[in-house]
Amino acid sequence: MPATVTLFHSPNTRSSGALALLEELGMPYELQVLDMNAGEQRKAPYLAVNPMGKVPSVRHGDAVVTEQGAVFIYLADLWPQAGLAPSIGDPLRGPYLRWIVFYGSSFEPAMVDRALKREPGRASTMPYGDIDTTIATLRGQLARGPWILGERFTAADVLWGTALTWMISFGLLPAEEPFKGYVGRWAARPSVARVREIDARLSSAAESRSR
Repeated sequence: MPATVTLFHSPNTRSSGALALLEELGMPYELQVLDMNAGEQRKAPYLAVNPMGKVPSVRHGDAVVTEQGAVFIYLADLWPQAGLAPSIGDPLRGPYLRWIVFYGSSFEPAMVDRALKREPGRASTMPYGDIDTTIATLRGQLARGPWILGERFTAADVLWGTALTWMISFGLLPAEEPFKGYVGRWAARPSVARVREIDARLSSAAESRSR
């Protein structure tokens, strides 16, 4: 690996999931912290990295990767010794990619519509079809447990574990099985506690600077 990965991060945001993945992988990384309360994600230095002004983004040598799903796929493939990404040729590779992409292409858009109480359009025009089917599809997969690919824990679980924790806390998903058990298993992983500590420290430092 020619260079250390830099994660552009803001505490308690989507990039906390990417930070958890780096902790799970055990790979060396550096943080470049953005103060979103100060609007740093909308200023020229970061917009040169990601014109969308969103986190997470990563820089690795000359490569810049944005979009949450792409960041997860890239990092897990970059550090194969952690075993969090089925390799090409592994029968689980296709399902692994499916569930990472399903999150961003279908599940999160459906949950955003639910959170904003927006009336979905016709199923034929929506990227996710309809909300009930989208949730039922995930429910059926998680019921096979303990992880989204069954017995094997992968980077996809870091993505889903982080996301479902937030969605249950906001009441967008019911705190019932199989969601409750899945989130509980994710929350018990040491990486979750480490990221919580890092984000608390970063948030405290930002508050001190703003006084």
